[in-house]
Amino acid sequence: MKKLLFNFKTTGICALLTCVVALTANAQEVITLQKAVDLALTRNLTVKQSQFNEAFDQETLNQSKNNRLPNLSASTSPTVNFGRNIDFSTNQFVNQRVFGFSATVGSQIALFQGFQLKNQIIENKILLDADKSATAKVKNDLVLNVVTTFLQVLSNQDLVVAAKQQMDISKLAMDRTEKSFKVGNLTQADLSQAKAQISTAELNQVNAENQLESSLLALKQYMEMDPATNIKVERPDISKLTNVKTTYDPQEVFTSALRVNPDVLLADIRKNASAQNIKIAKGAYYPSLVLFGQLGTNYSDARLFNGSKYQFFNQLSDNFNQALGVSLQIPIFTRFNTRTNVRKAQITYQNAEVTAQLAKNNLNKIIYQAVWDLQASQKQYQSSLQTYQANKDAFNVIQQRYNVGLVNSLDYNTSLTNLNKSQFDMIQAQYMVVFRSKVIDYYLGNPIIL
Repeated sequence: MKKLLFNFKTTGICALLTCVVALTANAQEVITLQKAVDLALTRNLTVKQSQFNEAFDQETLNQSKNNRLPNLSASTSPTVNFGRNIDFSTNQFVNQRVFGFSATVGSQIALFQGFQLKNQIIENKILLDADKSATAKVKNDLVLNVVTTFLQVLSNQDLVVAAKQQMDISKLAMDRTEKSFKVGNLTQADLSQAKAQISTAELNQVNAENQLESSLLALKQYMEMDPATNIKVERPDISKLTNVKTTYDPQEVFTSALRVNPDVLLADIRKNASAQNIKIAKGAYYPSLVLFGQLGTNYSDARLFNGSKYQFFNQLSDNFNQALGVSLQIPIFTRFNTRTNVRKAQITYQNAEVTAQLAKNNLNKIIYQAVWDLQASQKQYQSSLQTYQANKDAFNVIQQRYNVGLVNSLDYNTSLTNLNKSQFDMIQAQYMVVFRSKVIDYYLGNPIIL
């Protein structure tokens, strides 16, 4: 009896744990727009790659600064000579095995190199700024994509709801049609038409649900989230989606965007880096001046002192030597290498100028197009809203007449189809207005929020 009771308790606990695990697995993670943006910026691999490039160029900048410091190196060369050779300690010929070594410690610092070190530091700073601007561009593009996909999810959710509502209406119509058919008020054609309307509604619902799943998958991918994760997108206040600014002056938007657009900033920074590279290349025309110093000593086991072996440490002390000097190198003829490098740097700069102007021209075109698209989408939304209201009013009238047998099923189903299409068009147009408005915010550098 105790054993049976124990088994029963064990089974109950296991079942309870199984239920808890199942509920946990099915728990939905609520995703707000801000959370989606934060997760994307934190996890996105493209952002991380851009940040690695920043870190790499930061180390390059640090090293270019360190290149101004003197270096310090030490070397030693122990040797064993056999037969007739020169004792490097006494510079005399000997005919025996000789062990010896020399040791040196040296340092040098560049006093002048045509300002190349200074200009290289400046260029590396500019390149680091370019990386930071590139990272900002990657982040901005990612945020825009996340917001766009988030809006698409909301739009698809509304389309699913609308499709389900139309499915319910079609089922009600089918029920009325069957009842009327049974009492002889409608024909087989009317019944077939109602069945066809249900099939169309089912197809619309399946398509809407597929589009919703596809947009949810895209959103998960931007957040670097497991596709199997069950998420729930939290809807913002719908009133904010209807209070959207739709009137902009394209020239004013362009003027503001020039100061913040990552593409333009990146092109200008790279142009500045190319200009600095010309100075670095011209630095090779100048002579270079290097200050150097050296400490050294040597030892030989063949060397004698007062007829006996010259002691190791005594030799090191007695042979200790120092040197201090400057090295001046004057470029006289370098096979036109410096001239070629300068010309290449100038060509690179000219290309960077063209690239910067192209970035501005493209931004101008994009902004004018974006403003026109926003105005067009607003007009389309107003038109689709009016169409929806008209079809809704028409359907209400036809539905009332259909219920009392004054309208046949063909007219009823046609009116229902028109209502469905106009509702879908209105929903799509509403979110298109929001999306186009957020694109303008993106180019203005405004935070993209819903």
